[in-house]
Amino acid sequence: MILALILAVLTVELKDILYSILSFCGMCIVLGVIFWILNAPYVAVFQMLVYAGAIVAMFIAAVMLTTRKERLG
Repeated sequence: MILALILAVLTVELKDILYSILSFCGMCIVLGVIFWILNAPYVAVFQMLVYAGAIVAMFIAAVMLTTRKERLG
């Protein structure tokens, strides 16, 4: 539970979008584990497949297809 909260805060606070997406993926996986522990396997599988799988893959594809400005200096 604490790990999910830490990853949620990191998702919002990180400046690099790729690290933020990876933090969001970690949070979704931790939430799926929490649902599994709470004896809700259907919700856990849904959480893992839809959020940790499809949504994160879509975010990563969108980030990789956009052009990023190179930092000067």
